[in-house]
Amino acid sequence: MTAVAAPAAVEAAAPVAARRRRLRWQRIVSPVAILVIWEALSRGGVLPAEKLPAPSTVLRTGWRLAADGTLGAHLLDSLTRAAIGLLIGGVLALVLGAAAGLLRLGDDAIDPPVQMARMLPHLALVPLLIIWVGIGESMKITLVALGVFFPLYFNTYAGIRDIDERLVEAARTCGLGTWARLRHVILPGALPSLFLGLRLAIGAAWLSLVVGEQTNTQNGIGFLMMEAREFSQTDVVVLGLFVYAGLGLLSDLLLRTAERRTLAWRRGLRAA
Repeated sequence: MTAVAAPAAVEAAAPVAARRRRLRWQRIVSPVAILVIWEALSRGGVLPAEKLPAPSTVLRTGWRLAADGTLGAHLLDSLTRAAIGLLIGGVLALVLGAAAGLLRLGDDAIDPPVQMARMLPHLALVPLLIIWVGIGESMKITLVALGVFFPLYFNTYAGIRDIDERLVEAARTCGLGTWARLRHVILPGALPSLFLGLRLAIGAAWLSLVVGEQTNTQNGIGFLMMEAREFSQTDVVVLGLFVYAGLGLLSDLLLRTAERRTLAWRRGLRAA
């Protein structure tokens, strides 16, 4: 009976897998349609080239800047800033979020000031950051770190606090020590919120980078866009926007892939 049931299960799973692949491809239909309409309107003269160049023009500009090394150099500078800010803000958020979520003293000491600080839009702190750390790299990295910190901290805190206390008590009853409970109960239970926090944090990092790189910068994608604005090179400005959007989509895709593999045990609701 088991031998008969196994092929039947495989046959039942095959259409589901094919449907999921088809749905993934369907997700790119609307972006492609937008690009096609945009191209058609630009070539038809509806959209002036000096205001919004055609996607093909932006692509040629990107190819030219990539070929002479300009785009790659600025992209590397932007990625370096984002990575350093993400590392600093992420480590602080994980440590403080875990301390506030696990320890009563940490909750009393850490969470109230963080709750007050989150009411301030971190992008509005740019003038104060310039006074504190200057207008160099420190300001840009600090801005990215602030953007990363808050969403990751709150999701870390919430992920730990949302764990069913009965699971922790059951693990303690079974003889699991503190570190074993953290590894086998707390961490798996908090991982969905942690991944959500990471996705929000990376999105905030790119947003902060856009703002930071337009403040007295000599390199980076933001500098490339600001320099192009001075010479009315709209194609380069749009290219910079495409690069930022591509970086955000790529990082989100990688994180979603890691989440899907790490949380393979979780069965969530799928779109019909």
